[in-house]
Amino acid sequence: MKAQAPNARSLLRFSPDAKLRDADAARQPLSDAAGSNAKQDIKEATARLLGRLADLQPMLQAQGKHKVLLVLQGMDTSGKDGAVRSLFSTINPVGLRAVSFKAPSEIELGHDFLWRVHRETPAKGELVVFNRSHYEDVLITRVLGMIDAKECRRRYAHIRDFERMLAETGTTLLKVFLHISKDEQRERLQARLDDPAKRWKLDPADFEQRKKWSVFQRAYQDAMQATDADHAPWYVVPADSKPHRNLAIASLLLETLERLKLDWPKPDPALLDMKFK
Repeated sequence: MKAQAPNARSLLRFSPDAKLRDADAARQPLSDAAGSNAKQDIKEATARLLGRLADLQPMLQAQGKHKVLLVLQGMDTSGKDGAVRSLFSTINPVGLRAVSFKAPSEIELGHDFLWRVHRETPAKGELVVFNRSHYEDVLITRVLGMIDAKECRRRYAHIRDFERMLAETGTTLLKVFLHISKDEQRERLQARLDDPAKRWKLDPADFEQRKKWSVFQRAYQDAMQATDADHAPWYVVPADSKPHRNLAIASLLLETLERLKLDWPKPDPALLDMKFK
């Protein structure tokens, strides 16, 4: 397999006309395009991409010009935690921040829904990864009837304005939906239930939410249709295969950083004439 799966941005870009189908969650478009579905080949290709990312991230930090935000969304067990753990362990933690959004606290509920999100967005030179995000406020809130259709549309508009503001002030946004099938989720939930070390991840609500699978899929599709934009694009990553999931996210992130044309900042000319004694 080649060092980088070709055209990840075009192969995985969300299409407003496409439907979220379970059958598509098992696809491996990047490994198919690169000519190999072998798990070891995919892992080796991903490792090479991560090496390149590890080279670029210090440039991002040193340059102190760009801000990069990677948003990971998906159903429970779709691989958000696994992707963060697998893909960013080789990157210098200085200049990298992973933020996990849980149910809002009382203080957070006292503000608008974007308040807690805005304060976690990247500063100049930072790469920030959102494990869940502001999209929870138009997903689970909608599915569970916590907001009505009118309020949901209003929040879509707020999100569009928020992301446009981030883009116009120097943030590069990369939004990824990890697309897992219902059968694959069942297997992963059962594996958690069977493993004492992983049962803590489960909640009785997980079983109730699984009953609303089709409603969640519709909510995800509607949210992406309402908020996809060239300055804040959505990508759909088939996530039944964990190795392909990692390859896809690494490819998307690397292509995004390479488009920024990162480089080391030029030193102060006076430094070039100095010597330590």
